Amino acid sequence: MPANVWTLFFAQALAMCAAPLMVFSGALASREIVESSIWATLPVAALVIGTACSVYPASYFSKILGRKTVFMTGMLIGCCASLLAMLSLQEQSFFGFVLSSTLMGVVVAVGQQFRFAAMESVSPDIMPKAAARLMVAGLISAWVGPELVPIGQSLLNDTFSGAFLLLAGLFILSFIIIASGFQNPAEIKISAELMPLHTSKLLQRQGFWIASASAAVGFGVMSFIMTATPISMHDMDHFSLTDTKWVIQSHITAMFLPSLFSGYLIQRLGHATMIVTGLMMLGICIIVGLIDRSFMHYWWALLILGVAWNFLFIAGTSLLPSTYNPDEKHQAQGLNDVLVFTTQASGALLSGVVLHWLGWNGLLLVTIPVILALLASVVYWRKQQST
Repeated sequence: MPANVWTLFFAQALAMCAAPLMVFSGALASREIVESSIWATLPVAALVIGTACSVYPASYFSKILGRKTVFMTGMLIGCCASLLAMLSLQEQSFFGFVLSSTLMGVVVAVGQQFRFAAMESVSPDIMPKAAARLMVAGLISAWVGPELVPIGQSLLNDTFSGAFLLLAGLFILSFIIIASGFQNPAEIKISAELMPLHTSKLLQRQGFWIASASAAVGFGVMSFIMTATPISMHDMDHFSLTDTKWVIQSHITAMFLPSLFSGYLIQRLGHATMIVTGLMMLGICIIVGLIDRSFMHYWWALLILGVAWNFLFIAGTSLLPSTYNPDEKHQAQGLNDVLVFTTQASGALLSGVVLHWLGWNGLLLVTIPVILALLASVVYWRKQQST
């Protein structure tokens, strides 16, 4: 892998600690500064909404200003958001904490552009490996982010503000890594004969829809089930916080660990096969979850869910560059991320409501039509390609 990929790997491992830290501590910290616990999950929701609203602007400004400028600016925004979160917790300002979480969503959106920059830095035949390499960095972030809380407790007097001070330092380190090691991939000049297509034309390409739908369904279903799991396990089935945390940590590991080999599998088996495999694993996850609600069934269901997400997201991401011309990349990537992260945001926001109305089994069953619809689309698309 070229230097660009490794630079982005280390920068992402540090910068993306923001999301798991906020997911872990956002609601707990909010309960200490907000009067009604009904608002405690708002910072986490603000993170997801901030991401969904910022993915297209992140792609657009990457085209106008260059990826390096946008990446460095994103790290500075992350540093400011972290300091704002720290001060908000110290001053008991819930509005400031929600605002800081929204700004961190902007940083997460910028971080999603890292995988495209990595793929643009390598030859087309190893794009799946480059995308998978960036996903391995997420495994580091997923474990380091929550660990900032116990480490930060020794820096400041309260439980959570020290963690965000440390996070600000990680953003500074990521800024330095990008500034010193990243070079903008070569841009293709637009000629009169090769003009970018209108968005409506892009949406008419079936390959684009398959790539985006694969990543969107992977993210949406994963977020839908994962967000409900702690509530179902701890509040409804009365498992301990330790058991619940272990299931979630195992799930996060399963999301990113397969990145060590999923890029190779995509090269060997093809994108369509990997998407179908991911959808089949989602089906197995649902079956395991429906059979019983014991600790091991929760654990296995979430483990399989993590692997399914990895296959669907990396397959969709690495398929995407083959669906657009080089001069259309920013438009296509921005639209793809809008579809993906709007679906993720919808899954996260609807999860609690559906769980309350239909219960755990009902929540799992709701995902089946979505999975079958994508499966049918992939099979049809594959047949068209073979004819």
